[in-house]
Amino acid sequence: MAETILPKKLKKKQRIDPEIGVGLSWKTIKNQKQLIMMSFPIVIYIMIFNYVPIWGWLMAFQNYRPALKFSKQQWVGLKHFKFLFQDDTFLTVLRNTLAMSIINLVLGFATAILLALLLNEIKVRFWKRSIQTISYLPHFLSWIIAAGIVATSLSIDDGIVNQLLMKLHIIKEPVMWLSEGKYFWGIVGLSNVWKEVGWNTIIYLAAITSIDPSLYESAGIDGANRYQKILYVTLPGIKSTFIILLIMNIGHILDAGFEIQYLLGNGLVVDWSQTIDIFVLKYGIALGNYSLATAAGIFKTVVSIVLILIANSTAKRLGEERLI
Repeated sequence: MAETILPKKLKKKQRIDPEIGVGLSWKTIKNQKQLIMMSFPIVIYIMIFNYVPIWGWLMAFQNYRPALKFSKQQWVGLKHFKFLFQDDTFLTVLRNTLAMSIINLVLGFATAILLALLLNEIKVRFWKRSIQTISYLPHFLSWIIAAGIVATSLSIDDGIVNQLLMKLHIIKEPVMWLSEGKYFWGIVGLSNVWKEVGWNTIIYLAAITSIDPSLYESAGIDGANRYQKILYVTLPGIKSTFIILLIMNIGHILDAGFEIQYLLGNGLVVDWSQTIDIFVLKYGIALGNYSLATAAGIFKTVVSIVLILIANSTAKRLGEERLI
């Protein structure tokens, strides 16, 4: 491709972006001052509520006491971080968080993409709209209501799950699903799928509609059937969307959730249900140990940033779409 020839004055006075070839100068900024001024409220909001509170991270390096001034707090260095990684309870909580996050990640992506592909193949608009509406309605339920529905469905008395499984002769007697830890991770994963699959599908349906229809026509002329069109046209068409969402979700790998684990958890499954957020509430905030709670929060944030950078760098090396 021929190199763009620019006037000498433009080369001297402006900095050129090598990718888009746009001159960035004070004149450009002046011409866009309305847009810049419109962005000020958002920037100020982000600074106040997202960056200013970061000074509170200093509590993780102190034996913080609310009654004392900041200058009189006792500095303890990495004491609380060392405690976290030497505490068996926190290591168990970290295991639970990672396990449930990975389950939610895999099931969430697989079911959302599958449902989007199926909805895209439905040609009758009434049925397509109806199924889509029914699938994303649970998203608007609070987890308190959703957890109540899940608990009622899994009840040993008249829960629909036990009744259905016994009718199908899969089990002989009701199972106490919420009293055995080995079932808890699966219950959380399936509950998240039921609640969020329809909402997550919307993004993939939007990506599918942006695919050029002529690609499907060309594939049909070449003899491709419906399944081959999905494999060679639809899936490659939503690949970039999948990569971007995957990078973003990898950054939340330590956000397994709080509400459903807290609402469905009990003393019988405590070794399987507690996440980092519950640990922070139970052993940090509830006991007044704000330094420990802050240290756990910093750990989550740092891990999230590192994972996003690694995932983004990996996508870049593989030539895929990237977030940054």
